[in-house]
Amino acid sequence: MSNTSFILRGDLCWSTSPDQVEAMRNGYLVSVDGVSRGVFQEVPEEYTHLPVADCAGKLIVPGLTDLHVHAPQYAFRGLGMDLELLEWLDTVTFPEEARYAGLDYARAAYRKFVEDLRRGPNTRACIFATLHTPATVLLMDLLEESGLITLVGKVNMDRGSPDNLREESADSSARETLAWLESSADRYTRTGAILTPRFIPSCTDELMTRLGELQREYRLPVQSHLSENAGEVAWVRELCPNSKFYGDAYDQFGLFGGDAPTIMAHCVLSGEAEQELMKVRGVYIAHCPASNMNLSSGVAPAGKYLREGQRIGLGSDIAGGTHGSIFRAMSDAIQASKLRWRLQDQSIKPLTTAEAFYMGTVGGGSFFGKVGSFEPGYELDAVILDDGRLSTPRELTLTQRLERTIYLSEDRDVVGKFVQGRRVF
Repeated sequence: MSNTSFILRGDLCWSTSPDQVEAMRNGYLVSVDGVSRGVFQEVPEEYTHLPVADCAGKLIVPGLTDLHVHAPQYAFRGLGMDLELLEWLDTVTFPEEARYAGLDYARAAYRKFVEDLRRGPNTRACIFATLHTPATVLLMDLLEESGLITLVGKVNMDRGSPDNLREESADSSARETLAWLESSADRYTRTGAILTPRFIPSCTDELMTRLGELQREYRLPVQSHLSENAGEVAWVRELCPNSKFYGDAYDQFGLFGGDAPTIMAHCVLSGEAEQELMKVRGVYIAHCPASNMNLSSGVAPAGKYLREGQRIGLGSDIAGGTHGSIFRAMSDAIQASKLRWRLQDQSIKPLTTAEAFYMGTVGGGSFFGKVGSFEPGYELDAVILDDGRLSTPRELTLTQRLERTIYLSEDRDVVGKFVQGRRVF
C-alpha cells in the first residue's frame, strides 16, 4: 500500500489523555494524506472509496517515540551494567564511541542499529551519534532509507573525555558542527538535525556559547542530559559555580527550552527550582527508567512530572538501557515508579498503565508535533501487532491485551508499521 490515504481495520487502542486509553474492537482507522481522520465502528460514507487493509484480530496502536537513544552504543548493550554512570562512561562508552572515527566500523554498527529500530514498534526517535561528522551523516543516510522519522545529533565534546574522543577546541567543535549542518541541509525528508552538547561536563562555556549562537541562527532543537547521577551533578556544581542549578547552566546559553525546543534526558535529581524552570521553558523530559536503574542513578519522579503538567516522554537510553522497544520502557517506568513509591516517597503514586502508554505515544510524540494518537488531525503513525503468541484461555478486553503487550511483546510481534501514512513494512 503506497498511498497515504487508506483505512486500517483491526483492534485499536490509543490515548486521549494521560489517564484515558480508548479502545475499539474491529474498528476502522482512516488515514487521508497521512493524517488521521479518526476511528469509527463503521466506515463513514465519505471514506468508502478508500482501500481497506484488513488486520482483523490484530492489535493496532500509535507508533512509539524514543526521546533518548545513543545509536553508537547499540553494539555494546548489556555490557558494564555493574558500573555507575561516570565509571561506565570512562571504561565502556568512550572507548566504544571512539571507534566511530572509522567508517567501516560505523557502517556495520549503524546498519544493525537502524534495521532493528525499523523492525520494532518505535516510529520516531531522537538520537545521539558521536562527534564524528562522516559517521553521523552515514547514520542519517541509513535512517532516511528506513522510512522512520528521526532527529540526529552530532555530539559536541571539548573537555571531560579522552584525547581520542575530544574535539580540539570550542572553535573547532563549532566549525565542525556548522559543516555537518551544511552537509545535511536539504538532504533529507524524514531525518533532521538536533544540536547535541553531550552534557555540561563535556562542553566548555565557550563551546556552549557557540552552540547557542548556532541554535538561534538555524532554529534547531536541542538534546542533552540533566541531573542524572549524583556524581555528575556534583561535577557540574564544581564546573559551574555561578549556576543556580544544573539546568541553569544550559539556560544561561539559551539552550534550555523556550525558543530552543529542548529534550533533557533523565532529570532524576532535579530540584523544585529546576523543575519549575523546565515547566516554564517547556523543556521535554526523557524518562529513561532502565538506564537509571542499571547505572545506579535512581528513579526520576515521573508520576509527579506528568501530573504537574511537565512535558514528558520515554527514552530507551541505549546502552544504559538494554532494550530499544519503548514498550519495554513503559513497563520499566511502571515498575520503577512502584519501587520509588514504596522505598522513597509515598506521596507520588506509581504510574498507571494508561500513563505509561501515554508517555510512550503522545507524551514523546508531541515533540514532533501532533503525533502519537489516532485522534483526528494527528499524523498517522501506526504499529500492527500480532499478539496471538500471547494467547490465553481467558477472555481479555482490548485494554488488557494492550497491557500484556506492554509487558510481554517482542519485536517479532510487529507485523506492520506506518509512519505519516507511509507503509514501512
